[in-house]
Amino acid sequence: MSTSLKNKLWQIVDEEQSELIDLCSKLISINSENPPGDMEEITDFICKYLEKYNIEYEVIRPVPEVPNIIARLGKAQGKKLILNGHSDVVPVGDLNRWDFDPFSGQVKDGVLYGRGASDMKAGLGGLIYSLALLSKEGIELDGQVILTVVSDEEVSGSHGSKWLVENKVIEGDACLIAEPTCSYNCEVGQKGSMWLKIWANGTPAHGSLSPFAGENAIEKLIRVIEHIKGVRDIQINLPGNVKQVMKRSKELAKEKMLKQKGAEYVLDHITFNIGKISGGTKVNMVPDYAEAEIDMRIPIGCTTSMVEEKIRFLIEDLGVDGVDFEFGWCSEPNYTDVDSEIVETVAKNVKEAIGIDLERTYQWASSDARFFRYAGIPTLQYGPARLEGIHAYNECVDVKEVIDCTKVYIGTIIDFLGAK
Repeated sequence: MSTSLKNKLWQIVDEEQSELIDLCSKLISINSENPPGDMEEITDFICKYLEKYNIEYEVIRPVPEVPNIIARLGKAQGKKLILNGHSDVVPVGDLNRWDFDPFSGQVKDGVLYGRGASDMKAGLGGLIYSLALLSKEGIELDGQVILTVVSDEEVSGSHGSKWLVENKVIEGDACLIAEPTCSYNCEVGQKGSMWLKIWANGTPAHGSLSPFAGENAIEKLIRVIEHIKGVRDIQINLPGNVKQVMKRSKELAKEKMLKQKGAEYVLDHITFNIGKISGGTKVNMVPDYAEAEIDMRIPIGCTTSMVEEKIRFLIEDLGVDGVDFEFGWCSEPNYTDVDSEIVETVAKNVKEAIGIDLERTYQWASSDARFFRYAGIPTLQYGPARLEGIHAYNECVDVKEVIDCTKVYIGTIIDFLGAK
């Protein structure tokens, strides 16, 4: 029964693909850069689209400027599948470096163009359209699909997915996030993060007398930073069933995702990026203060507490006076079992709808997926993408990718929840 139902709906997707792509195009045409984060226009547009197809929803605002849409379809009893997407996008940057209007949402030669095309308005449009099609066709679900559209993912999501999950506004048996992965791949795990601020105090003096007079805070800070890079030597211990996924993730990253030679090794190693540094008062003075901010990404098999312990040891081991530090924002690495029901269901529909085998990989960055995984909800990311355009100029996505992923969303809802 489910196979014939899915085939019927997939045929409708093919026949109505212009409606699907038009929806994605209109989402792109609405400026929802974050920052600054004015999300009212796009929220209103999505709500009106849901109303058009008689889908019940509510808008929840943990703070006034962050509207989150929660839409539900199906029976409150039975299994619950969460679909998650974000409506905000990163800023477009220098307009002169775009070959087209980043808010045009134009479609040309089978490609959809604009900021958010990959990250992630095409995926979001696919989710919204999926609910609309199920509602329009009167499909009776045996469980409930819950669509969550959050508006602050690009600024860490503290009042979006994080707030909704931690306050149990939404609960489910699994979660599918339409973040960009490409139609052949799904993300089942990601690195954690830890930010470190470190500062050094010195003694000012006339620059012409250095190094005999004064104590240079910048030089001291550089010494400490070079020493604590040793945090990258922490031994990573991967759980047994994670090793093969990690191996394949590195292979796929090298083959298709990362152009930089050797960059695939970021997946199973701690990375250390000095993102910001400042110090000194004037070029001819010995600086008496300097500070730096460092971003470390932590792979599966390690924890933030291990990184913190190692950093403390390295700074103490160096024995430099006048240095202090503090840890800022952090998140733990996280993953979903590749054999979980939601992963297998998506894989089944990728095979049936697109005719390819689904890859299952880990990600070197992080997203809202972590909040669902921390709550014990099996979660994966799957969405249309041209990976090279994410957060870059000339962002775009192939129309076929959008159609294929949308078919997978529809099939996954039906198979995971049951329907007639």
